[in-house]
Amino acid sequence: MEVIGKGRKLRMVACPERLSEKLQAYAYQEKLEAQDRFFPINRQRAWQILKGLSQKVGLPKRVYPHLLRHSDAIERLRQTGNPKALQHHLGHASTTMVMRYLSTLTKEDSLRIQQEVKFEE
Repeated sequence: MEVIGKGRKLRMVACPERLSEKLQAYAYQEKLEAQDRFFPINRQRAWQILKGLSQKVGLPKRVYPHLLRHSDAIERLRQTGNPKALQHHLGHASTTMVMRYLSTLTKEDSLRIQQEVKFEE
């Protein structure tokens, strides 16, 4: 699935097949065009929702939408051990940025992943 992301660049987004089918059915049912938003939400509303939910469940006050991106990246790296795939998923030009996530992993996870990485020159 392609979406327009940061810098107005087209990005490939991993989407499980079952979820993709449900999203397509929703778009068809709602008669959405390619340029339409799936959900009527803007950046400010996303912040409000996240702040409300974080207070409700007792999360720290400094929770913001981009933190969810980092949390997902760390978990994907922990599960897959594939920084190159994560690089493409996040839309980074090189693995350098992705390698920063290694510092959040356990020593064992970090060493395992680092052994599998081929650095780009």
